[in-house]
Amino acid sequence: RRERQRFVDKNGRCNVQHGNLGGESSRYLSDLFTTLVDLKWRWNLLIFLLTYTVAWLVMASMWWGIAYLRGDLRGDLHRAHDDSYSPCVANVYNFPSAFLFFIETEATIGYGHRYITERCPEGIVLFLFQSLLGSIVDAFLIGCMFIKMSQPKKRAETLMFSRAAVISQRDGKLCLMFRVGNLRNSHMVSAQIRCKLIKSRQTPEGEFLPLDQCELDVGFGTGADQLFLVSPLTICHEINSKSPFFCLSQRSLRSEQFEIVVILEGIVETTGMTCQARTSYTEDEVLWGHRFLPVMSLEDGFFRVDYSQFHATFEVPTPPYSVKE
Repeated sequence: RRERQRFVDKNGRCNVQHGNLGGESSRYLSDLFTTLVDLKWRWNLLIFLLTYTVAWLVMASMWWGIAYLRGDLRGDLHRAHDDSYSPCVANVYNFPSAFLFFIETEATIGYGHRYITERCPEGIVLFLFQSLLGSIVDAFLIGCMFIKMSQPKKRAETLMFSRAAVISQRDGKLCLMFRVGNLRNSHMVSAQIRCKLIKSRQTPEGEFLPLDQCELDVGFGTGADQLFLVSPLTICHEINSKSPFFCLSQRSLRSEQFEIVVILEGIVETTGMTCQARTSYTEDEVLWGHRFLPVMSLEDGFFRVDYSQFHATFEVPTPPYSVKE
């Protein structure tokens, strides 16, 4: 069957784009910090470079303007030879020297060759303004970059989901199952898993719901949704009279159109930040009458996980009928 459009990709990316916002797009500017953090890295780096470049050039131009208005530039030789004359900034006589003085002041380098004299009140005011503005820009941009680098999105890449889900019997009951695993030795604290069934349906009143979301029970009442994710686990959804798959059979599975969205949440043990990993299974990725191969084995003093068999399944005898039948 031709692959159809997904609501959530296998890597967890949601295929939803917001358009025709109109005047609501101004809300992005009201929360500018979050907007910058949500941008891609290439745009963040571009904004970072442009902001500092423009700020440096503007402030250097202001220092050059003060030197020009006071006649401190090299063109005013008659004032330069006047012993009673004190420049605003010593040894600033063109734009490159003004730019170097700004960088020395902003970066607190202070080589000692260029400095503000006490007879320049406008230079002192500009120096205070530069210090305040530089602190604000540094706090905003560096804080944005730090938050973006510390986001736990990359941690989700070491959380694995099986490529396919399976339907077979467990403990005498027909179940929908898939597998999750953690590739790192660091644990996910308070890990919890949820499943959503995305399927179009029509209400008795005639209303069509294109992407109706229905909850799949993966052990809310028994606490099975709270995971101790040290080794790969098989998540089980029991198909019973309360399940949306109550009427699903092996034959009807071929004609169904649905998507199962899996959401795994937990706290990263090393950073204490909340991490979320997502994936989805379409009807083509649900295997009827299959079971996952074991991946755990007991070695000398420890348990070994063979991730080469993580996605492997094998066929088992399973009735082709639905639970209702």
